[in-house]
Amino acid sequence: MVAENLLTPADLIWPAFILEAADKTEDIATMPGVQRLGIEKLVARAKEAQELGVSAIALFPVVPTSKKTEGGEESFNPMNLICNATKRIKEAAPEIGIITDVALDPYTTHGHDGLLDDDKILNDETIEVLCKQALNQAKAGADIIAPSDMMDGRVAAIRQALDAEGFEDVAIMSYAAKYASCFYGPFRDAVGSKSALKGDKKTYQMSPANTDEAIREVQLDIAEGADMVMVKPGMPYLDIVRRVKERFNVPTFAYQVSGEYAMLRHAADQGCFDFETSLMESLLGFKRAGCNGILTYGALDAAKLLKS
Repeated sequence: MVAENLLTPADLIWPAFILEAADKTEDIATMPGVQRLGIEKLVARAKEAQELGVSAIALFPVVPTSKKTEGGEESFNPMNLICNATKRIKEAAPEIGIITDVALDPYTTHGHDGLLDDDKILNDETIEVLCKQALNQAKAGADIIAPSDMMDGRVAAIRQALDAEGFEDVAIMSYAAKYASCFYGPFRDAVGSKSALKGDKKTYQMSPANTDEAIREVQLDIAEGADMVMVKPGMPYLDIVRRVKERFNVPTFAYQVSGEYAMLRHAADQGCFDFETSLMESLLGFKRAGCNGILTYGALDAAKLLKS
């Protein structure tokens, strides 16, 4: 009766890793309790997520090495993992939202979010490919396009490309404040980009020391047509969530990223605390900071606890 903030299953978004083998599952060593899923397994989980009231699924592909190229051409293949999974989930669980990631790192041999010329990221050339990728996903049935690449000007270009093809109702969730963080490590293991990554992403992701820069980046993306914005990582950056929410009052999301989730799991496995209790407390922290939605690998676990 006196709680100031309330967490519900509708606040939760479940990130899922897709395998090419339809009925296969693979454990992820650095992320206890999380698996890579073939499309058939994913569809079954999607039905469960819909029944639990989870609002959306965020899809991330585990692209085979044989399909990775310097230019990331598999990202705009209409039969790629993301597109096939989107179509199947829409058929099986039509009420759940589908969020698709727009960035080239799963598809490139060098593991970067953009095209490379030697060690330099090519911003404008990358945006052309990102627009192809976004259109590809929209045609497959994605509800929300989520550019996570941090290229300058990509939101405006993607919005224009979507509108020109009749996808005015497909929303854009911009990773507007994405920091160059060590907390992404297990994610890169999960999608297979860690071993391929050449150098780091500090030239296009944000410095953990900066807050005003995040406000500028969010303001630019909103002006370019973003319908909602993302702060990533989550728990170490909840001050950014609060500033964004108070300044702009737009739908604001945060991602409890792989390293954050893995810390809770590993600490619980060592007996430091109970995993379920720590998960729910951490998610309430996101709500308290002002999040409209939270991406977390614990979405299904949390939704079950909220339903019980």
